[in-house]
Amino acid sequence: MRYEITGGNLPVAICKLEAGEEVLCESGAMAWMDDGIRMETHGGGLGKMFGRAFSGESMFRNRYTAERNGEIAFASSFPGEIRAVELYGGKSVIAQKRCLLAFDGSVETEVHFQKRFSSGLFGGEGFIMQRFYGNGTVLLEIDGSAVEYYLAPGERKIVDTGHLVMMDDTCTMTVESVKGAKNMFFGGEGFFNTVVTGPGRIILQTMPISRTAERIYMYMPHERND
Repeated sequence: MRYEITGGNLPVAICKLEAGEEVLCESGAMAWMDDGIRMETHGGGLGKMFGRAFSGESMFRNRYTAERNGEIAFASSFPGEIRAVELYGGKSVIAQKRCLLAFDGSVETEVHFQKRFSSGLFGGEGFIMQRFYGNGTVLLEIDGSAVEYYLAPGERKIVDTGHLVMMDDTCTMTVESVKGAKNMFFGGEGFFNTVVTGPGRIILQTMPISRTAERIYMYMPHERND
């Protein structure tokens, strides 16, 4: 699958498909497409459907198949970036729920459960994430700007809630509490941080939509019950 990402802070990924090529996406992600691309909505089995629902995705996905050469576009739902992740040679990545935009038909997905109870309970990323593997391209939606790091073996990155988008499956994720009672209660960063340990690549985002929603809510007028 060939693609072009354009649109600045309101990006769109325009994918050029050859006859017979397929691309899958979350329900509602398609923005426009050429005539001659066929859509089919499918669940992929009851187990996969419920797994996707637990991970924050829609239970159904749309599969688009090109009957002849053409293009299809997937638009971001929030100001930010679209980042392409290339999978090859058995590589797999773990991604935050709700960041998936689209992927080509040769990529496989499955639910990824956090192995550590504390990571799922306190880490802010939840117990359930997504794992992508195979050979192909995955398009991820980034809130704000994307920042990438490659962590050496044993190197750690401490990340606030919601900022971790993706990590190679060679990385591990744990949580640690903020040190000091004053820091915990008055520092404004919460009680826990996510800690990602290498080796592997991670992608972080600068403006999680949950954090943005909290900020907007602070400035909204609220009814007073006198």
